[in-house]
Amino acid sequence: MAQKQPSGPVKTAATAKPAAKVPDSSSIHFIFDKGNYRLLIIAIAVVAFGFILMSGTTDIYSTTKIVIAPLVVLGGFAIGFFAIFKKPTTN
Repeated sequence: MAQKQPSGPVKTAATAKPAAKVPDSSSIHFIFDKGNYRLLIIAIAVVAFGFILMSGTTDIYSTTKIVIAPLVVLGGFAIGFFAIFKKPTTN
């Protein structure tokens, strides 16, 4: 026996998806604010200053090269980590 073909359009259970909403361009929020970038630039300057201190004089065993310069570099890295993890202020 042959089956009958439907005479009208076939209805399916799936419906068409609505068009995707376009995000409002005025509600864009950046991860970092001005303060974060300022701290990051300060951190880069402190690290660079530490490396300049490390290159210093020809005396290999000077206190500046062995103790002070590495502490300055680590301090710069600490400022950089703080700049990354600091939450921006909300108005």
